[in-house]
Formats: sequence, structure tokens, C-alpha cells
Amino acid sequence: MLTGLLQLAYNTADSVVVGRYAGSTSLAAVGATTSIIFLLVTLFNGVSIGTNYLTARYYGAGDQEAISQTVHCSAVLSVILGLMAGVVGILFSTPLLELAGAPMDVLPLSSLYLKIYFLGIPALVAYNFGSAILRAVGDTLYPLIFMIVSGAMNVGLNLLFVIVFHLGVAGVAIATSVSQLLSAVLVIIRLCTINSICRLDLRKIRLYPDKAALMLKIGLSAGIQGIIFSIANVMIQSAVNSFGSAVIAGNSAASGLENFIHTAQNTFYQATITFTSQSLGAKRPRQAVQVFWICMGLTVGLGLVMCVLLRLFQPQLLGIYVKPADDAYEAVMAAGVTRVLAISQFQWIGGMMETACGSIRGLGKTINPTVTTLIGACGLRVIWLYTIFKAVGTIESLYWSYPVSWTLTLVIHIVFLLIYKRQLEALQKGENACAPPV
Repeated sequence: MLTGLLQLAYNTADSVVVGRYAGSTSLAAVGATTSIIFLLVTLFNGVSIGTNYLTARYYGAGDQEAISQTVHCSAVLSVILGLMAGVVGILFSTPLLELAGAPMDVLPLSSLYLKIYFLGIPALVAYNFGSAILRAVGDTLYPLIFMIVSGAMNVGLNLLFVIVFHLGVAGVAIATSVSQLLSAVLVIIRLCTINSICRLDLRKIRLYPDKAALMLKIGLSAGIQGIIFSIANVMIQSAVNSFGSAVIAGNSAASGLENFIHTAQNTFYQATITFTSQSLGAKRPRQAVQVFWICMGLTVGLGLVMCVLLRLFQPQLLGIYVKPADDAYEAVMAAGVTRVLAISQFQWIGGMMETACGSIRGLGKTINPTVTTLIGACGLRVIWLYTIFKAVGTIESLYWSYPVSWTLTLVIHIVFLLIYKRQLEALQKGENACAPPV
């Protein structure tokens, strides 16, 4: 969880530094890129979920040769997908921003930020692949240490480039890319030196078609699911952009705070995938059900606490992003509070939705979560945008599409999980019936 929160701090540090030292227009420029970054990163980074699932499955089964092949195949995929993500992000940054309706006063700065940011995307993809392998075998300390080091560098470079060299949006983008490169180098060194079955030997790196197919099957499905979410979010961002730069800046500040809640809860989504997959690898289907209930309880408990804290301290937390001396301070703060009241205090529902999805993915199911997301997230939000929001026209009516879509998607996930639970119970009974008497 701490590793994920520190990774999130990259973009948050960018927003805070430019908001306080370069003004609300620069904050809006960075904020206008958030949904596009999430869209492209989610697509190319989704395969790391397939890596985590496959490594955990073989780890539970004790298959060392399969783990070694998975690790070395992942290295090839991370390079290919990372380079593809970088090229696509750089070439299509401006068209994507225009498609999202970024205002003309922030478009040049937003485009500059995206192009520099995506120079570091190959390193980010490599880091996430490497950390997915380490997490699958229980090594979570070193990814945290690497993120602390690279995160500290990111903050230091942000302050240096913006305050000392006055590079503004370009400065924070450069700082982020350099920090991502450092984290990737550190995680690769760890994989090459670790005394474990997941050790990376550069001489053995090659593409194993069967392992690559399995990782892509799980990972691309997760990536497509993330893209579906992102497409809906880009459309929502486009509608937000129509309210002007002050609302964009306030929306960016509030969504930055929400991302910390989402990232913390998303930890249990990742844990659910890992431990469910390990349980099935070890042929303990009943344990997979226990994993779901444990992770769901932790998700709800943490989510409620964090949502309450955000609700109580929203003025102080939003004030981190913009100075009171800024001409648009009052408008930015009001826009941020509006989003907190409409979305943030219901994020625990979104956490439940993701944990349920993680349980399904840990079972090796790929189609249902994607179809469910298509219906519950993308479909409903698009319909909401052209019906409820078009009729009412307020920013609050736009934001309410989030908790409603979370609830609907959660209900559909639960229905599928009840079906799979019966299948697991039947499998457990069948194995017990075949077992010799003790």
C-alpha cells in the first residue's frame, strides 16, 4: 500500500508544486492530463496483472521452472509494451487532449507535460512488471524502499526545476520521468541479485509463447477494463473542462486526494488476485473464498476511515494545491469541495467493487469483469452524461455518475461471485470425496 501511495505521489507532487509556485493555470494544465495518462498507462501496464497472477499461481503450486519462464518472459513483454506506450503517448498527446476538450489556455502546457511524461513511461512499465513479480512471491519491502528513494528524488527535482530554474510544467514532467527511470533500475537490480526462484538472469531472457499468451489473456483483459473506465473518465473530464480552468484546477486537486484513497483500497484488489491465485495453485479453493471475505472487510474498513478523514479535513487538504494569494483561489477551493461532497465520501463503494473484481480475476476469469465494467462503468456513465447531466447541467449532476456506476458494477460482480462460489464448493467436495480416508 505504501509503495502504491508513494508512486501516486509522483503526479501529486507535480500538481502541488506547479499549483503553489506556477499558478492555477499550470495546475489546470497538469490536471487536464490525468485521465489520458491513466488511459494509456492502464492499457500497457495491465499485463503486469497477468504477470502477478501467473507468478502467484505457479508459486502456490511450487513449479520453479514455470516461475523462471514467467519472469524472463515478463522482461521481454515489459520492454515491448513500455516502448509502445511511450511512442503512442508522445505522438497522440495533443490530439487526445483536444478530444478531451482541454481549454485553449492550458492546451500547450498540457501537451508539453504529456510528451515529457511519456518519455519515462517505459521505465514505469518495467518497474510495475518487476514489482508485480516480487509481490507475487511475498517480497514487498524492496519495492517500497525503491519507491521511497525515487519519490524523494522526484520531490527534490520538482522543487529544483520549478522554483530555482522556473521550468514550470516542463520541470515537474522531467522530474517525474527521471524518478521513474531510477525506480526501474533499482527493481531490475533487485531481480538480478535476489536469492529466490524469481531471480532474473539476463542471459535467459526470451519470449515463451505459452506464458506470454496466458499473461496477455489475463493482463490485456484487465487493461481493456481499465481503458473502459478511462474512456468514460475522459468523457467526464471533457465535460468538466467545459466549466473553465478554475473548475478544472479544483477538480484536479480533489481527484488527487481521491487517488490516495483509491490507491490504498486498490492494494486489496491486488492482494485478492495474488492470494486467490496462490490458493488455486495450491488446490485450496475454500481458502480462495476466505481470501475474498478478508480482503473485502479490509477494503471497507480502510475506505470508510479514509473517506471520513477526507470529509473532515477537506479545506486543509485541498489548500495544499493552491495558494490563498492566487486570484482563482476561492473558485478553485469551491470546485474542489463540490467534488469531494459528490464523489469522495462514497469511494469505499468503489473499493468494494474493485476487490470483488480482483477475486474474479484471481480465479482466472477474464471476460466477465471486462463485460461487467463495460455495462456498469462505461455504459452507465456515458448514458448519464447524455441524459441526467444534459438535463440538469450542473457539475454536481455530472459527479454523481461515479457512485451510481460503482454500485451497479459491484452488484453485478457479486452475482458472478456467488455463482463461482458454488462451483468452488462443488470442486472442494469432489476432491474430498476422492481423498483417501485418514
